[in-house]
Amino acid sequence: MNDISFRRFLVEDLEIKNNFCLITGREAHHISKVLRMGRGDGLVLLDGKGGRFIAEIQSVSHEGIKVQIKRPLNPAEPPAFEITLCQAVIKSASMDYLIQKTSELGVTRIFPFFSSRSVVHLKGDRQQKKRRRWKDIAHNAAKQCKRDIPAEIGPPTSFEQQLTSFGNAPGLKVILWENETSQDLKGLLQNRDPAHDLEGFTGMVGPEGGFTPDEVSNAERAGFMPVSMGHRILRAETAALVLVAIVQYEWGDLQLR
Repeated sequence: MNDISFRRFLVEDLEIKNNFCLITGREAHHISKVLRMGRGDGLVLLDGKGGRFIAEIQSVSHEGIKVQIKRPLNPAEPPAFEITLCQAVIKSASMDYLIQKTSELGVTRIFPFFSSRSVVHLKGDRQQKKRRRWKDIAHNAAKQCKRDIPAEIGPPTSFEQQLTSFGNAPGLKVILWENETSQDLKGLLQNRDPAHDLEGFTGMVGPEGGFTPDEVSNAERAGFMPVSMGHRILRAETAALVLVAIVQYEWGDLQLR
């Protein structure tokens, strides 16, 4: 089978038994109803963890799409340089846009949180529904830009839990703060020791109202360095995109391999 032009489909919890698997849910609907693919058509299945398989549709039914695995492809390599974005939850459309675009830029994982000045608060089932939506957005972005391993979307937590979780994270950790006067992102990245910082990067971006001075102080004690993005005050979603793009440009994979 010539797989050069095959469409790619991301199937979570991909279960392969005797070289066959059943695709259900949204991907099955997209394959059969939107793309009108059928028996004999080839495709590439991704399991979201690096596994990639050439497959062929055997049948389409109300139960789903039965495919036969023809052969595995070489597993996708995880990024050599990992970027973690700790992002305060912002208004719905802006958060969706942020997740889509940072996923396209290659962020490794996104961990949402709520802080003192958060405008949006999600409780109970709303948190689970939003996380499911954000994961779908990240998966669609991965397919669009031919990314084999989509960005991981963590469960929404508190600002304090974020500091506890990432206080010992390897590499460079920064928190964006519009009131920082002694350190900007450009200077920081240009003057850091790659031998240490290339272990990874964790960036923390606040909500629409930014961080409080107490939150910034707590972040510093947890190992985060306050940095400024310059004289302009950026919207939360803009700040996150600029942060990820600049770090990818300096240390990441915005280059030909």
